[in-house]
Amino acid sequence: MTDTNPLLRDFDLPPYSEIRPEHVEPAVDTILGDNRVALQELLSRPAESLDWSTLVVGLDEMNERLSRAWGPVSHLNAVRNNPELRSAYEACLPKLSAYATELGQNADLFAAYQALSVSPEADGFDVAQKTIIEHALRDFRLSGIDLPPAEQQRFGAIRMKLAELGSTFSNQLLDATQAWTKHVTDASLLSGIPESSCAQMAEAAKAKDLQGWLISLEFPSYYAVMTYADNRALREEVYVAYSTRASDQGPNAGQFDNGPVMEQILDLRQELAQLLGFGNYAELSLATKMAESTDQVLGFLRDLAQRSKPFAERDLKELRAFAAEHGVTDLQSWDVNYFGEKLRQARYSLSQEELRAYFPVDKVLSGLFAIVKRLYGIEIHELEDFDSWHPDVRLFEIRENGEHVGRFFFDLYARPNKRGGAWMDGARDKRRTCLGTLQTPVANLVCNFTPPVGERPALLTHDEVTTLFHEFGHGLHHLLTKVEHAGASGINGVAWDAVELPSQFMENWCWEPEGLALISGHYQTGERLPQDKLDQMLAAKNFQSGLMMVRQLEFSLFDFELHATHGDGRSVLEVLESVRAEVSVMRPPASNRFPNSFAHIFSGGYAAGYYSYKWAEVLSSDAFSRFEEEGVFNPDTGRAFREAILARGGSQEPMVLFVDFRGREPSTDALLRHLGLSEDAA
Repeated sequence: MTDTNPLLRDFDLPPYSEIRPEHVEPAVDTILGDNRVALQELLSRPAESLDWSTLVVGLDEMNERLSRAWGPVSHLNAVRNNPELRSAYEACLPKLSAYATELGQNADLFAAYQALSVSPEADGFDVAQKTIIEHALRDFRLSGIDLPPAEQQRFGAIRMKLAELGSTFSNQLLDATQAWTKHVTDASLLSGIPESSCAQMAEAAKAKDLQGWLISLEFPSYYAVMTYADNRALREEVYVAYSTRASDQGPNAGQFDNGPVMEQILDLRQELAQLLGFGNYAELSLATKMAESTDQVLGFLRDLAQRSKPFAERDLKELRAFAAEHGVTDLQSWDVNYFGEKLRQARYSLSQEELRAYFPVDKVLSGLFAIVKRLYGIEIHELEDFDSWHPDVRLFEIRENGEHVGRFFFDLYARPNKRGGAWMDGARDKRRTCLGTLQTPVANLVCNFTPPVGERPALLTHDEVTTLFHEFGHGLHHLLTKVEHAGASGINGVAWDAVELPSQFMENWCWEPEGLALISGHYQTGERLPQDKLDQMLAAKNFQSGLMMVRQLEFSLFDFELHATHGDGRSVLEVLESVRAEVSVMRPPASNRFPNSFAHIFSGGYAAGYYSYKWAEVLSSDAFSRFEEEGVFNPDTGRAFREAILARGGSQEPMVLFVDFRGREPSTDALLRHLGLSEDAA
């Protein structure tokens, strides 16, 4: 089996081209069986013989073997989904969930960790080791180690069902996104849509043996219509299709409906929280986060909402007036992006589409790598001849002083059967193995940008450039870690509401003139972004930032309220409506079913944690303000950030790391100033 099943072989990088759906379940079954035997052998030893290297590193070795097989499968399920792979993936979810619950409820393993925590050896542990043991003991309790057997069993059953439901939510969203397309043969219908987007739609039609153009709900296509299509009826049609995906409304009403799935997920999360002695799932979520209480989170969000809403109301008033001047007196949700872009052009003589020509993907990447070289002293080179899941995928290596640091894959473009959005996955952790060798980290960085068309390279909007920098910030957090223990290496063990700090922090260099000089160059002439365009872009930076802020706060408050108040008799939509009444300035149509596609909280790990984006944005803005004071490319400041935040991973509480870098606790002032939402900007 080991010879024929690539997932059971010892490999450096995953042999993606060899992995078949029929390899998945046998590999997982084999490894889980081997791990159970190895764990039994480990725990049959006398307690005093279980030290750090036998217990913690021994468990790390088991986890590593499992993640080396499962990681590529999970990744392929997201980036190259097909029915056979999906079926194999889903067949393994209950097995993996049961195994995780077994570990979390293993009384002998818990006792071994407790014994190690008070052993003489523990006195000599470094700070990361101490944190790992502390977190492990906490996680045993959060896995139901203290529950009676019947409740432990129920806990395991709930976890298993939640894993299955999360996958169902994700699959139905993908299927619903792909189930709707609009075939266009009349070019006049596409008036206003940029030529690059039309070319992409023409390629999509050609791929289906159709004449003309094919509009889809993949984000680049959706965005192009919503932002540029002059035909209001087309915008409305596409908006309704997109905003009703996987729901009981819209053109595919009732197909792939995530409504019942959400209700089941929320019921089970509430039951899980109560089993563990928490009042609700929001409280359980905060047990592993920076924020200390549900009141603190809600107070934080409501304070930001109160301070931002007047700016959002001003933004909307301007937008309504501008739309009315152009004949639309009843501004609707499908008009907001369109008139927003028109107003931006009128006010700043600048459009996202115009900027695309200055951000060809290779220029952006070379500039990004130059920026991190100046900040952190690292060199990045592209590698050839590697196994991949798609021809567009690229592989890069980080080196420092000639030494290998880590590698990362870039999968940048939207395509069918690929999950929407952008994300970073730690594909392999940095850690010291049981043989004493140092394993270097690997990351997957995934986006959904508009791909190259014909001879023309992929051209990014500035928004897409910002997304790229964001994901790369996550990647650097994973790759530049100095911690050699798996449990606190890279992003492991980092509180979820602090994990967005390095990613949002990187976005700042997309707005700095010195950074823009490195990442911009016209794809035909190589000319840098001209000074007048740069000035316009910087002037437009906070255009409608009030509206954007309240939109994000709506998502954050909805998620948190949903999990903090579940069981009070309100439906998902009623909770959303009450949040909108509090913070929104413009209500979408009644058919809108945003929650049904809110994958972050129903299948992506952000349940009762979406507030993390705003929480971490406060941290990142305040951290960046030190660079504003000392120089945005000051290598000493860059080294200080790397050493305090990136290098130390999950080895200490995030607030300790932040204070080490900033010299004080964070303040919201820098965030509001950066967004133009402070009193001075009123």
